[in-house]
Amino acid sequence: MSVDTKHKDLEGLRIDRSAVAVSDGPSPWAKSVIIGGIVVVVLLGIATLAYRFLFASAPEVEVVRATAEGGNVGGSVVLTATGYIIPHHRIEANSKVTGRVAWIGVEKGDQVKEGQVLVRLEDQEFKAQYDQARGAADSARAQLEQLEHGSRPEEVEQAANNLSEARATEANDKINLDRTKNLFDQGVVSKQALDDASAKYEASQQRVHSLEQSHTLAKIGPRAEEIARAKGALTQAEGQAAYQKSLLDATVIHAPITGTILERSVEKGELLTGQFASAARPVFALANLNDIQADLDISQDDFAKLTPHQKAVVTVDAFPDLKWDGVIAEVSPEANRQKATIEVKVQILNPDSHLRPEMNTTVRFVADENKGSATQQSLGAVVPSAAIRDADGNKYVLIVFQGKAMKRDVKVLSQRSAGALVSGLNGGESVITTAPEGLKDGDKIKIKGQS
Repeated sequence: MSVDTKHKDLEGLRIDRSAVAVSDGPSPWAKSVIIGGIVVVVLLGIATLAYRFLFASAPEVEVVRATAEGGNVGGSVVLTATGYIIPHHRIEANSKVTGRVAWIGVEKGDQVKEGQVLVRLEDQEFKAQYDQARGAADSARAQLEQLEHGSRPEEVEQAANNLSEARATEANDKINLDRTKNLFDQGVVSKQALDDASAKYEASQQRVHSLEQSHTLAKIGPRAEEIARAKGALTQAEGQAAYQKSLLDATVIHAPITGTILERSVEKGELLTGQFASAARPVFALANLNDIQADLDISQDDFAKLTPHQKAVVTVDAFPDLKWDGVIAEVSPEANRQKATIEVKVQILNPDSHLRPEMNTTVRFVADENKGSATQQSLGAVVPSAAIRDADGNKYVLIVFQGKAMKRDVKVLSQRSAGALVSGLNGGESVITTAPEGLKDGDKIKIKGQS
């Protein structure tokens, strides 16, 4: 191969630098995409830094909305107390006898009327025992009647006939004895014959004397002592029959009052004992729910604020918007030394189906009408106990306002099952219950669960 030919081949392998220079570098569209991505990344970084700067230091808190309490109570409130709804009379029905449950007629919550049958026990043995006792009483009664009526005329006549017959026999034996004596004196009969005649006559005399007594008794009738003994036997038999009848009747358990079944603790087939009343659980517990009270423990320091038959307004936690009228019905004659309280029971005058025993209740005692007019007043708000803070003996709460914690001074008026009733709040405020230690008025906060 010549030199010229190799030179041409090498020239074909060289890179055209001008063409490369023209195609080097990204297109305008690619540049705009790259620049846009850089801008987005920068903005996200700035937003993240701003969020961390503004909110990262704000602690998370838990809040609860305060519940307002107030309304027209017909007068100024002199005292607020808490307690429980109770029936005025709670009655427990128990079994007097031992027996197996044969039938149950009601369920828990049923309305019953006085005298309605609640439970029946198996009664076969009790019926048999009652029939036996009643038969013994009938026999004793017949015996007494027989003694009280005395002897029948036919019995008196029979006794008289027996006596006449005995007297005739006695007279005949007397004649025979006299004849035998004469014959003995004449030596005709032996001494043995005389003795036999004499013994027979004496026997006739004794029989006549006995029949005379029987005839006399038949005419007089039985002795008073016999009648008294028969009366005693009849009384004893009737008492036993009445006792067995009471046991038979006790196999049926009736409702002692008209009311509502509060508790049922037996089932069909269960064996009840006569000592069931001493056990912790009754067969049934019932009460008249139209006669209920609020049971309160009033502090001795506040007891002087109350007067006998003072009016009150009753509310319950379950239905805070409903109110019932009440009046003091009972005050314990003694105080509780351990709790330094006095038990007071408020009769609820207009109960309805909303009220149930053992509900938490709040009672506001009001002044007499002649001592103040009806006013619409806000008593405060109910907040959890965890929300109440203390600073040198002064109570306060922290509420949420525009993303910050705000301090509100409060005063605890009374305790509630859900916390405490405090003044200084109107209700509806978001009260902080859980927060980091050291949270103070004006600090920025975040509500847990909110972005």
